[in-house]
Amino acid sequence: MGRDLTAEDRELRTLLGDVHTIAVVGLSSRHGRPSYAVARYLQAHGYRIIPVNPNETEVLGERAFPSLRDVPSDLPIDVVDVFRRAEHTPDVARDAVASGARVLWLQEDIVSDEAAAIATAGGLDVIMGVCIRQVRERLLADRDEADNREDPC
Repeated sequence: MGRDLTAEDRELRTLLGDVHTIAVVGLSSRHGRPSYAVARYLQAHGYRIIPVNPNETEVLGERAFPSLRDVPSDLPIDVVDVFRRAEHTPDVARDAVASGARVLWLQEDIVSDEAAAIATAGGLDVIMGVCIRQVRERLLADRDEADNREDPC
């Protein structure tokens, strides 16, 4: 028997089931980086990944963009998943609002009240300080998959 889900869990499950395109800010092509492992996992589970990093040209077979503002408008972004230090996230939040994204997701250990306020004022939902991969594994994936995870978050 499964465990009971909280209201927040149900909302996150719905969100992760409804989104299709995730812009990963700070995505690196280096295989040992958490951003790469998380993006690879998301891509393997059917999400379209848009790499956002001025130091990359392509990651995981997808064209990389220097910033969210450089992503063409014909590539709608559902979630902006951020692998940048907290002090950089207010600017990312402004760009996420301008891009028309639905959600600003600050990865594990990244928390910024300023970024959250900017995104919320712009109409985005905000999730901070948790790993999108771990949340998806917990709420949507097969339990064995989560238990056998090799990559860091």
